Amino acid sequence: MRAKLIDVPRRAVAGLVAALALAAAVLLAAMTDSTMQPLPASAPPGEFSAARAFAHLERFAAEPRPIGGPAGERARNYLAGQLRAAGLKVEVQRAVGANASTGLASFGQVHNLVATRRGTASTGTLLIAAHYDSAAMGPGASDDAAAVAAMLETVRALGDAPLRNDLVLLMTDGEEDGVLGAEAFAREHPLGRAGGVLLNWEARGVAGPSLMFETSPGDAGLVRAFAAAAPRPRGDSTMAALYRLLPNNTDFTPLTAAGFAGLNFAYIERSSHYHTARDSLAELDRGSLQHHGSTMLALARALGGADLPALRAGHDATYFRIFGVMVTYPDALVWPLAGLAVAAVLGLAAVARVRRLLSVPRLVAAAVSGVLPLGGAALLAQGLWEVLVAWRPAYDGMGGLLHRPDAFRVAVVLQSGLVVLAWYLLLRRRLGPAALAVGGLAWPAGLGALCAAVAPGASFVFALPTLFCALAALATLALGRRRGPAALASAGGGRRGPAALALGGGRRRGPAALALGGGRRRGPAALVSKGGRRGAVVVLTAGAVPAVMLLSGLVRTVFDGMGLALGGASALLAALLGLMLLPFAELWLPEPDAPARPRRALRLAPAIALVPALVAAGLAADRFDARHPGRTHLAYVMDAGSRTASWVSADREPPAWTRRYVTGHDTAPLPPGYARGAGLWTGPAPALARAAAPRLTVLRRTGDRVELRVSAGRPARSVTLRVERPITEATAATAGTAPVTVAVAGTRANTWPGEIRFRGLPDTGARVTLRVQGAGKVRITAIAESDGLSVVPGFVPRPQDLVAATREDGDLVAIARTYDV
Repeated sequence: MRAKLIDVPRRAVAGLVAALALAAAVLLAAMTDSTMQPLPASAPPGEFSAARAFAHLERFAAEPRPIGGPAGERARNYLAGQLRAAGLKVEVQRAVGANASTGLASFGQVHNLVATRRGTASTGTLLIAAHYDSAAMGPGASDDAAAVAAMLETVRALGDAPLRNDLVLLMTDGEEDGVLGAEAFAREHPLGRAGGVLLNWEARGVAGPSLMFETSPGDAGLVRAFAAAAPRPRGDSTMAALYRLLPNNTDFTPLTAAGFAGLNFAYIERSSHYHTARDSLAELDRGSLQHHGSTMLALARALGGADLPALRAGHDATYFRIFGVMVTYPDALVWPLAGLAVAAVLGLAAVARVRRLLSVPRLVAAAVSGVLPLGGAALLAQGLWEVLVAWRPAYDGMGGLLHRPDAFRVAVVLQSGLVVLAWYLLLRRRLGPAALAVGGLAWPAGLGALCAAVAPGASFVFALPTLFCALAALATLALGRRRGPAALASAGGGRRGPAALALGGGRRRGPAALALGGGRRRGPAALVSKGGRRGAVVVLTAGAVPAVMLLSGLVRTVFDGMGLALGGASALLAALLGLMLLPFAELWLPEPDAPARPRRALRLAPAIALVPALVAAGLAADRFDARHPGRTHLAYVMDAGSRTASWVSADREPPAWTRRYVTGHDTAPLPPGYARGAGLWTGPAPALARAAAPRLTVLRRTGDRVELRVSAGRPARSVTLRVERPITEATAATAGTAPVTVAVAGTRANTWPGEIRFRGLPDTGARVTLRVQGAGKVRITAIAESDGLSVVPGFVPRPQDLVAATREDGDLVAIARTYDV
């Protein structure tokens, strides 16, 4: 009895030490992902200084710069002057950019800045790109002015030092409205068609390290150059592999489609300020600016002197950072490593079966049942989000990107761990710890193989942790085997073999704890096996470190990138990590064949109660204020024909300020073809006495083609055309620009099926040709859009704890007129 009493604390101490070691690994992973310290303006001339770059931001990034607005022109003039002062040849490319999506053709007159510096013996073009326009809702200090300012500071730091290759700085316009500037550059400009190496810079938050999150195919050479040159390289191939599967795009997309090989960078933390008024100079993390710029400068020097064609590889690279070191290897190793992970799990299963620690039917049942904790964790995370939105409807308009989400994130991870633990406890006596532990490893091993087939760059994050965990388990079994008869006797009795790695269990197994030793025969035999128990815990912990570091980092990145609205993705990854750590549960649990005691289940009560406590703490902490404002959508819409005006809001539950303007859901007063929807709020508004209405003039009608002259007049900078029938093709041009044509497929929802947008519409208007389905006349509602609501009589500005929502039709005065053409 005394030995039993002594052994339990030893197991608990071993568990505590293992937990602390794994927590330290998580902390180390977080520390190695931190931003850089910003350098002052007094930094050496050859270094990048965030303070010097920030001085540029103060000159051009203090106000919104949407395409076609006067602030964009002011910023463009300042940037062009700075580039010329640095000795570069500067050109302003005026063109019409175009993009298409479901039922929609988007156009815009853009003004790209193209600055060039010839190389001494060029092997190609090094193109550094960022966009100087911003969303209309805010000044875009991070998205993407920080990168533009970093370009100016990079050119200054390069000085007169010769570069081998041609250097081109591209500051695009119209990125926020569909990568219009980059599309026009790639399609029309000679340098856009020449190809080369591209470094594109973005932001989806206002803080965090500068992550290399996207690459062009055949990236191995560029990845090696990045890892060697960047002072603190961040990012991994999981992001690049998954981003290729998503419909998202940046300027990187049309430029690489035009033939550039490249790397794409962004920082993504504190993304609740993304595309809002709080993407401001005050919120910008200067460490992120420093990391952006230091990486940009280092790559400009390295690639500016490289043989650029030699960097084009015929294969991709897997890359990731662990223990502060960037690891890279070619895609030729992806399948072998994924296969090794699967083989290691199968080998572990075979050894455990030989040791009679599991049976094949139980192993299969355990592996198949693993879908329950994985699916349960994801469903609970999504359910938690629905609860949060129901409790605080304002969260719905934030897309899951909350200001202070830490308590909610911990709640998601905790409940994911509890789901895994509940599944383990329910099946532990029936299937045995060994079957559950090995069956749990089958899931990340399978995901590693699946990713090797569909997203090779992401395979490592599952395959390598599985491989290390399985090898550690095998080593622990081998460690117990070498302890001799006494250890065998103490590890479970008779011929059971060592109860290492928490793989014991099943019928007459004795102790369930692998690496824990113990059993019914405590005496000298237990003392003989004590060293084996300690060594096994060390081996198991070492094997779990890669899993903890890689998966915890991925969970954090997914939270930052997708937010709580898609928290199921982070929860799924957390549950996968839980499956890999199942052996450590045995350090805290009684033997699986010990008598069941209902009171033991109550030990989980504090952890379960912690989830709602965390949610309550998160709701209390994440309140809206001037620095952490809520969002609300509001627009003014007037039908110029009937002179009926309405306020419109798409908020799920409008806040008190918005309810000053919207009162119900009556959409009948809205112009024909204007967006409808069951959740749309409306309210009566005063008609504007002087409002420039859009004008459509039919220039030619031939079959299903309609050629129009479209104009709006000031202060409108954009026009949207809602078309009563689906459109299949659209062409647009302005005076002095080449026409551009896009094909359109599908139809729009909650409005008329076809739509054409023209952003940055000049005073002289644009010529638009559309092809519609069907013959005969068609109704078109033209909507002239101008920024700001202050011109509407009686408008009261938002309180400080509210900002405009990220919907593109927010804070617009929209004057509509319907035509039969």
